Amino acid sequence: MKGLKGAWLLPFFFICIAMKKERIQYLSQFITKRRLERINRVVTWRTRYLTVVLEDIFQPHNASAVLRSCDCFGIQDVHIIENRNKYRVNPDVTLGSDKWLTLYKYKQKENNTSEALNRLKSEGYRIVATSPHENNAPIDIFDLKKGKTALLFGTELTGLSGEAISMADEFITIPMTGFTESLNISVTVAIVLYELTNRLKKSDIAWQLTPDEIDQLKMQWIISSMKHSDNIENSFNRNQ
Repeated sequence: MKGLKGAWLLPFFFICIAMKKERIQYLSQFITKRRLERINRVVTWRTRYLTVVLEDIFQPHNASAVLRSCDCFGIQDVHIIENRNKYRVNPDVTLGSDKWLTLYKYKQKENNTSEALNRLKSEGYRIVATSPHENNAPIDIFDLKKGKTALLFGTELTGLSGEAISMADEFITIPMTGFTESLNISVTVAIVLYELTNRLKKSDIAWQLTPDEIDQLKMQWIISSMKHSDNIENSFNRNQ
């Protein structure tokens, strides 16, 4: 019975792939060639091997700058924990970068940190907290090959909560030589992502998205680039 079920699922899987590609091809005609080329190029550099987790960021400028950095350096998923502070963005800073990202928000409970981090652990991520303490591993020697990594960043004033720190698997830091021991949160994220994504792309790690993930993102981005996308999608569905 189990083998019979698998025999049915395999053709269905390939049918779904074919339908997705057909949908992408149909929708592509409603955006410019230049935008389509940009989508095809950008998606090849996207990764879920690294993801970003933000705990209680409250300044709109920082919240927005972090999303912009994630988009610039190819990080697709951002996990946003809202315990005391609502995550607000400034459109003048994001410049639309948030619509190209996959955002996960945790805000239903009084303390959402454990929910977010447990979810990531269940998906195979190691939780790596950023902090300025001297006993943490410098970012330039951080071992990327140990597996998928969720980079955890804390609030502007007090940093990560005690719960976040206790749930972290590892700690990294940006080496500094000045009197000030920490950087602005948005600057920290940008430096960490630049360093790690640059090393990741030069490595032999399988960091890129799967073909199915690529097709899914392409379809989402094409729809985000279209005007009157609902009407066009309905037209495609009627013709199936």
